[in-house]
Amino acid sequence: MSKKFASQADLEVKTTTFAQISEHCWAYTAEGDPNTGVIIGDDAVLICDALATPVMAQSLIAEIRKVSDKPIKYVVLSHYHAVRVLGASGFKAAGMQEIIASQGTYEMIVERGAQDMQSEYERFPRLFDAFDSIPGLTWPTQVFKDEMTLWMGKLEVKIMHVGAGHTKGDTVVWVPSEKVLFSGDLVEADAACYTGDAQLEEWPATLDALAALKPEHLVPGRGPALIGPEHVQAGLAYTRDFVTTLLSSAREAVAQGMNLNQAMAHCRKAMDPKFGQVFIYEHCLPFDVTRAVDEAGGIKHPRIWTAERDQEMWHALQTAV
Repeated sequence: MSKKFASQADLEVKTTTFAQISEHCWAYTAEGDPNTGVIIGDDAVLICDALATPVMAQSLIAEIRKVSDKPIKYVVLSHYHAVRVLGASGFKAAGMQEIIASQGTYEMIVERGAQDMQSEYERFPRLFDAFDSIPGLTWPTQVFKDEMTLWMGKLEVKIMHVGAGHTKGDTVVWVPSEKVLFSGDLVEADAACYTGDAQLEEWPATLDALAALKPEHLVPGRGPALIGPEHVQAGLAYTRDFVTTLLSSAREAVAQGMNLNQAMAHCRKAMDPKFGQVFIYEHCLPFDVTRAVDEAGGIKHPRIWTAERDQEMWHALQTAV
């Protein structure tokens, strides 16, 4: 394993795509980089995940302005991770009035938002174009507990926390009339699940709750938009397989008294053949295994990742098993 994060060598700029997936819903995807969802209602626009910097937000605004001049009134945070939230201020000039987050997401920002900002930037600098343009942490202006409904003219939009998984505060955006779901990182497609702050044991039940909505189209946190029920079901199944294989392997490692290095090797035996080829796998796996070992060992609430802890974990994995 390299002495530097795998992502620090990932310098290739990804091509973004802005594609309409239903009458009111659009997907802004980027070849395995974080996705953003867009809903163009009768009187306003909603963004699901704000990109990583205000400068990056301008590229999305330019795409939206090709198809709509309506104010971009709402920004919904699917969770607290820096790469998803720190671009929110870039939408102010475009009409932003509300930044919406779940109670769990708000609590995570309070607890660890500053540490996460520095940690994520040092891990994966390419994802933070013009990092210096970020004015500080993104704070929600509206916080909900379980569910809230927006009416964008005649279009009903539900913003829901249906359960923990990727983080304790995961939020999805659901457009019932068009059967479109914006899942954030609760669902991935052709990309590794980052589980460094996850509730792995709870994640499958949350996926069941998403499946119960019977979405026909789904915009995942990373990877291509999933168009059609078969592709949606495949994305849900892929994500379930990733997180359950990871946790079951970590439980085996803990039961056998393995140290972190040994646990990494043990998890790789199960994970590599299935997932070794997908986007950001090598970047995610050390953080994934570390969190899975913690959870398997009884640490329910994820430990905070700091830039210093990142480096300690990474360097600890340099030594031979």
